[in-house]
Amino acid sequence: MSTLSVFKIYPQNPCFRLWSLSLSVSKAQGSSSLNTRSDSGSDGSDCPEPLSLTRDNCTVRITVFQLKMSGHKLLFSGLKFWTPGSNKWINRLHDGVKRSGTVSFSSGNPKVCIVGSGPAGFYTAQHLIKARQDVEVDIYERLPVPFGLVRFGVAPDHPEVKNVINTFTQTANHSRCSFYGNVNVGKDVSVEELQQAYHAVVLSYGAEGNRSMGVPGEDLAGVYSAKDFVGWYNGLPSCRELSPDLSCETAVVLGQGNVALDVARILLCPLDILKSTDITQLALEALAESKVRRVLIVGRRGPVQVACTIKELREMVNLPDTRPEMVAADFEGVQEAVNDLPRPRKRLTELMLKTAMEVPGEKEQERRKKASRVWGFRFFRSPVEVLSDPDHKRTAGIRLAINMLEGSGESARAVLTGEVEDVTCGLVISSIGYKSLPIDASVPFDSHRAIVPNIMGRVQQATGLYCSGWLKTGPTGVIATTMNNSFDTARSVVEDMDSRRLDVSAGKPGSQSISALLDERGVKPVLFSDWEKIDALETRRGEAIGKPREKLLTVEEMLLEARK
Repeated sequence: MSTLSVFKIYPQNPCFRLWSLSLSVSKAQGSSSLNTRSDSGSDGSDCPEPLSLTRDNCTVRITVFQLKMSGHKLLFSGLKFWTPGSNKWINRLHDGVKRSGTVSFSSGNPKVCIVGSGPAGFYTAQHLIKARQDVEVDIYERLPVPFGLVRFGVAPDHPEVKNVINTFTQTANHSRCSFYGNVNVGKDVSVEELQQAYHAVVLSYGAEGNRSMGVPGEDLAGVYSAKDFVGWYNGLPSCRELSPDLSCETAVVLGQGNVALDVARILLCPLDILKSTDITQLALEALAESKVRRVLIVGRRGPVQVACTIKELREMVNLPDTRPEMVAADFEGVQEAVNDLPRPRKRLTELMLKTAMEVPGEKEQERRKKASRVWGFRFFRSPVEVLSDPDHKRTAGIRLAINMLEGSGESARAVLTGEVEDVTCGLVISSIGYKSLPIDASVPFDSHRAIVPNIMGRVQQATGLYCSGWLKTGPTGVIATTMNNSFDTARSVVEDMDSRRLDVSAGKPGSQSISALLDERGVKPVLFSDWEKIDALETRRGEAIGKPREKLLTVEEMLLEARK
């Protein structure tokens, strides 16, 4: 026997009506049933009739009702019931109750809210759920669809990297994890409201801003950020209207990290390869008409400091119908420095040297001779100005400062020599880094470093507030880097719970209070089961044209499918 109490959780008003339900549980072979009996309310009135809910072939009859006192909603809290013959307390009733839109249940377990459903958010959730058997995690996402940069940042010709979505899906389907898409934290609900509802709030919303080049002409037509260009070909709704002009022969990509190489590769990749990926049909059609035949990948330092990994470089070297075009002078002294480099850096530099300086074998010579497209690194160069056409409307070229290095290795610094060179091009894509943006005035933010100041993920001077991913460290590393970074933050949360630095003894309403707030504000979250409808439609659309999926490109389309 257990008692379910109903109480008012907002606003601060001690006047509320208390209801009590006695729940008796009986267990029959092959199924479990919950029989309800309605008792009177504390004011002598009768409870409403019970409602039957079905989940996994098990029918649960429970009273579902919504009371109002002084115009405010009353919500259930503290439900616990026990099944005879089992040693597990069942602390949460899931989709069936949640989908009713009328009531949700809250246990006395520690509740953690994660803002952002990219790799940082899901890895943080994964570790929390594994580390403590009582913690409950709710993930809030601005878009109706989950997975962040795995969906919108990973190159379409890297499907193996996207396999991590399978792991994230397992986490989202865990009994102690819930997903709420279409919720814009900072707008639909404040961080302070989340802190009132949860024992801990972890900010993992990534880096959606662009680092500015800070040079004249960067606002000309034909100049794009890599973030927006990648979002365009990957179906990010906010980048759908980008429509990059690909009518020029030469494109310049500023930056030499993995994203820069992704952009260069997509610009030059044969269409037959892209047709079998999840690149959007919109981007595929634009690339089919592209006149870009030469891509220069520009960096301010030298070959030994290049930021990409060997995998991405090897893909460029082996890209069909392309040949490399390097400047021999950029590699002076590099051969002598190779032996002193750490092994990963050594292998990367050796491949670069081989590609740039060695005479290729007969087969490779033949391949390069037939290539119709060209790519190449340009080292020791920094942008000074984007040059315009005579009408001062479009990009016609870029002026680059020529640098020299002071120091050596990773710590070497680029210093201007005073020389410049002009490169004719009609397309400039800036891949000099993403940056995080502040989400809420209540959250500390270091605008210079574009991170939330923290120690091991603990936000400084804000007990119960944490951060993980790029918001914690800045936009560095690959998905595995983010995984470790997020696990570290989750460990900090667990340590604080275990040491009682974070007080989890008092119950918190969690999603039930946030859902009520969102309902009052006209915001309808997208659950993970709703995302699965979108996923199924995209997969069907893709199969029809020989692709793994064809993404929906607008939030409106996504919500329309989710609401079916």
